[in-house]
Amino acid sequence: MSGVADTNRDGTSIPEFKQMMGHPQPLWMLFMSEFWERFAFYGIRWALVLYIVAQFHGGSPTGQAEANLTYGSYLALVYAVAIFGGYVADKVIGYQRSILTGAVFMAAGLFMITLPDPTIFKLGLSTIVVGNGLFKPNISTIVGKCYSSGDERRDSGFTIFYMGINAGAFLSPLLTSWLAENVFGTEAMPSYKVVFLTAGIGMLISLVWFYVGRRQLQGIGAPLADQMNRMRVIYVAIGAVLCVPLVYSLLAVGGRNLQYVLSAMFIGLSAMLMIEGIREGAVARDKTIAMLLIFVFNIMFWMFFEQAGSSFTFLADNIVNRQFGSWTFPTGWFQSVNAVAIIIFAPMVAWVWVALAKVNANPSIPRKFGLGLIFNGLAFLLLMFALSSLVNPADNKIPFWTLVAVYLIQSIGELCLSPIGLSMVTKLAPVKLVGLGMGGWFLSTGIGNNLSGIFASEVSGETGMTTTSALSGYTFGFWALSVAGLILLLAAPRVQRLMHGVK
Repeated sequence: MSGVADTNRDGTSIPEFKQMMGHPQPLWMLFMSEFWERFAFYGIRWALVLYIVAQFHGGSPTGQAEANLTYGSYLALVYAVAIFGGYVADKVIGYQRSILTGAVFMAAGLFMITLPDPTIFKLGLSTIVVGNGLFKPNISTIVGKCYSSGDERRDSGFTIFYMGINAGAFLSPLLTSWLAENVFGTEAMPSYKVVFLTAGIGMLISLVWFYVGRRQLQGIGAPLADQMNRMRVIYVAIGAVLCVPLVYSLLAVGGRNLQYVLSAMFIGLSAMLMIEGIREGAVARDKTIAMLLIFVFNIMFWMFFEQAGSSFTFLADNIVNRQFGSWTFPTGWFQSVNAVAIIIFAPMVAWVWVALAKVNANPSIPRKFGLGLIFNGLAFLLLMFALSSLVNPADNKIPFWTLVAVYLIQSIGELCLSPIGLSMVTKLAPVKLVGLGMGGWFLSTGIGNNLSGIFASEVSGETGMTTTSALSGYTFGFWALSVAGLILLLAAPRVQRLMHGVK
C-alpha cells in the first residue's frame, strides 16, 4: 500500500482501503450494519397499522384512517429528525459515535412498543424516531466518504449499499410475519409483540456489528480533534432523551398539523444550506439550488410510494384475493416483494448506469428522478385498471398478481431515484454541511411520508377502504406522479446546468 489513495470533497485523505469485489472493504461492513438496522425497521413496518387497528380500535375498520395518519407521522418524523442527526455528526460527536448512540435508542424504542399501552407505544415510536435520526443519515454519509468525489464507482457503491437495506427489508417481514401468525399466534390474531421483540434483537445485532467493524474505516467518520471529549456523547444522549417527549407531542398531533411543522423545518434547512452554498461561491450556490429542487420532487415520489405500509396494507388485507387453495398468503409478506425486486434489479440497474456511462449516454440525475416518478405513476395506473376492470363480483376482490406487479413496478422507480439521491447529496451539498444536506434528503422523504399518511387516510375514509375509495384515490396518484415526472424530464437540462458537471 502507498498510504493515501485520494481525498474527499472536504480535503480529508481517504485511506487506501483493501478492495473487495471491486469496492472498498468497509462498504461491506456498512452493508451488513445497515442490513440489520433495516431488518429491525421493516420488521415492524407491515404490522404497525394492523396492530393499531386491532389493539387500540378493537379491530374496527373505522380505525384505519387514524392508523394511517399515525403511521405516516411516525415515518415522517423518522426521516425529519435526520436533519438534527446529521448536524450532530457534523459539529458535535462525529459520524461513528452518532451511529452507535442512535442504535442504542432504536433498540430501546423497539422493545418499548412491545407493551400494549397506547402512551408507551407512542413513546416507543418516538424513541425509535430519535435513534433513527442519529443513525440513518450518518451511515449513508460514511459510505460516501469511502470514495473520492470523482470515483466512478460511487453510484454503484451506493446501489450495493441500497441492496443491504433491501436484503434486511426482504427477510424481516417473512420472518416476523411467520413468527406472529404461525408460531406464537394465528392469522386472525397475530402475536405482534413477537414482531417487535424480533426487530429489537435485529437492532442490537446492528449495534454490535458496527461497533466491532468500525475499525475497518481507518478513521473515516471518527470524531474530529475538537470532538474527542467523551462527555459530548453523554450530552448528546441526554439531549436525545429530552427530545423523546417533544417527538411524542408531534406524533400525537400528527397529520395536517405536523405538516406545518415539517414545512417550516424544510424552509429553515433550505435557508441554512443556501447561506452556506452562497458563502462557498457561485458554483456551490448553483449546486445547492439544484439539490433543493430535486428534494421537492422527492417529496412527491414518497408521498405515493409509501402507501406500501398504509393503504396498500389495508388493500392487501381486504381487497386482494390472497387465497391459494386452503392456504392464505400472509398480508405481511407483500412487504418483501419490493425488497426482493430491489435485490434482483439493483445489480442490473447499476450495470445499466455504468454501461450507459461508457458510451456517454448515462441519464442525468434529474432525468433519473423523472423516470422514478413515471414508474411510480405506472404502478398506480395498474391499480386503476385492476380496481375498475378486474374486480371479482363474487368476493369483490382484485387478483393477487396485480398488487405484486405494483410493487415490482414501483421498485424500478425506486432504483432510478433513491440510491441516486443518496449519492447526489454527497456531491451537491455544501462541503461543510454534507451531513445536514443528507438530513435534508431524509426530511424531504419525511414530508412525503407524512403526506402519504394523509393521502392514505383519505383513501380509507371514515368507514374503511372500499374498492370505490381506493379507485378514486389511486387515480389521483397516477395523474399527480405522471405530471410531476414529465415536468422534471422537461426541466432536466436546466437543472443539470446548475449541477456544474456533477453526474
